[in-house]
Amino acid sequence: MFARALLAFVALPGTVAFIIPVAWLWYSGHIRIIHLWGLIPLTIGCLTLLWCVRDFYVSGKGTLSPWAPPQKLVIVGLYRFSRNPMYISVLMILLGWSAGFSSIPLFIYTLAVMIAFHLRVVFGEEPALARKFDGDWESYANQVPRWFWRV
Repeated sequence: MFARALLAFVALPGTVAFIIPVAWLWYSGHIRIIHLWGLIPLTIGCLTLLWCVRDFYVSGKGTLSPWAPPQKLVIVGLYRFSRNPMYISVLMILLGWSAGFSSIPLFIYTLAVMIAFHLRVVFGEEPALARKFDGDWESYANQVPRWFWRV
């Protein structure tokens, strides 16, 4: 299962948060960091993403991929504060890239990814989790906000 978890990490957040931004920076000639403070959200995002992936693997007995999802509802670690800390972590990484390299196109990419994540969560993941984990999901969703706040 570790190999599947590693493949899922590289294929999903690895592509969105690292391969695409680095390729864009390289292609556009932004190879020098402009604002060192951009490394703060980038680093925090990387650390929290790894924490979430670990929780999926250890507590959920699965991976972050749709082809090998967690078998148990993950409600530990950062999932006690947000139902989607992995997506928040990826967005922090993207904000770090765009701020650190002062890239407006990467910021626009970050906004597009944010909208895509929200739509995926609302129309795909949450209904599927409600079906798979039934009452456990409903109880969890009533206690923990989707992002960081309640709407």
